Amino acid sequence: MNIAVVGLGLIGGSICKALKANTFHHIMGIDTDKETVAKALDMGAIDEEITVDRLGEAGLTIVALYPVAIVDFVKEHADKFRKGSIVMDICGVKGYVVRNCTPVLDERGVIFIGTHPMAGTEHSGFDYASAELFRKASFIITPSENTPQIAIDLVSTLAGSMGFGQVVTATPEQHDSNIAYTSQLAHIVSNAYVKSPSLFRADGFSAGSFLDLTRVAYLNEVMWSGLFMCNKEALLFEINTVIEKLTEYRDAMNDDNIDRLRELLKVGRERKEKSMEFYGQGKK
Repeated sequence: MNIAVVGLGLIGGSICKALKANTFHHIMGIDTDKETVAKALDMGAIDEEITVDRLGEAGLTIVALYPVAIVDFVKEHADKFRKGSIVMDICGVKGYVVRNCTPVLDERGVIFIGTHPMAGTEHSGFDYASAELFRKASFIITPSENTPQIAIDLVSTLAGSMGFGQVVTATPEQHDSNIAYTSQLAHIVSNAYVKSPSLFRADGFSAGSFLDLTRVAYLNEVMWSGLFMCNKEALLFEINTVIEKLTEYRDAMNDDNIDRLRELLKVGRERKEKSMEFYGQGKK
């Protein structure tokens, strides 16, 4: 099958490399950065560069851009996709993208499927792309009620061939609610944490907990700000919740109420233990 990948950054580039390493599909790449395209060709991550005018040759088009750019690209080039073909995105919010892309392509007999590979690094760009990036990760699919099962099966099979450990199906709303908590909130908390004036006074005093909490503060602000704003309602709920909980700890300490502080810590520990049992992690 001819597969077109639009956007050869970290995720788009990794998809190309994973497909070339594990399948016999013909991979066609599109990127505005000609240096990136040259690297992808030289490394064998793509078989050829194409222009948008050749999107009709693809049975599957993977749009690996930021959310707003995905919607703009699909709307601008909707007439270029082949009738009966599949277009899927791979960005970290689904409601905004699915709502805006599905009706545009439905009118032209093109199937749109929202997906989200749950993998990445703190780095961005093709230079960090890897065929192993998706190994054992989750691949989320957010089909609509009218998405043909054959299209869902094809995308699921493709995910398996790229090394994903499991395929999870959810509605766009379920995805965005969960991702606001499991990913987006973590990035905001980490980014806020490193703004303490203590950051540059801690040399020799940091260990695993510091590294764990600060890792995702190193982010691509252009990409993440777009993701945050496209999932504003769900993310604001999570931010307000963590602010409320932090206030409880602060108030207990201000009041010298050690019993209250112990209770807050105990409840948090118990919830973590329960979550480890729920996710089959055991105590660590």
